[in-house]
Amino acid sequence: MTTDYLQYNLALLAHLRTILEALGEAEQVPEENHALFLERFDDLLQQLPSNPETNHYLGQDLIGQVFYRYPQIAHLIPRDLLWFFGGDCLHFMPDEEIELYQALEERRHEAEAAGRPFDWAQEKQLLFVPRENNAH
Repeated sequence: MTTDYLQYNLALLAHLRTILEALGEAEQVPEENHALFLERFDDLLQQLPSNPETNHYLGQDLIGQVFYRYPQIAHLIPRDLLWFFGGDCLHFMPDEEIELYQALEERRHEAEAAGRPFDWAQEKQLLFVPRENNAH
């Protein structure tokens, strides 16, 4: 796993963390359970950079819990995180979206194998936008 790809997903997790924190500050969730959940989320943010493969299960679990605990923000969860953690997170993605992410992942692996830089966000834009425009 390249450092850039990991950093990209860590930034998405940090963004999701700010959304979760704002929920608590707005008193939209029970404080005690929410505080414990944020502690687990912080553990993931801290542990993921040093051992991404081992912490994928924790990530899958926490992202799934966000959907169940905080359905009011489900639409704010970055889709890239669902793909990044995979496993049970993929249940929250339609098949068509999974196919697009598979193609994006193949592009990433091809670029890495060729020693070329790969900008996940830019490539995602190139891959996803044309299909969205054709759908209208």
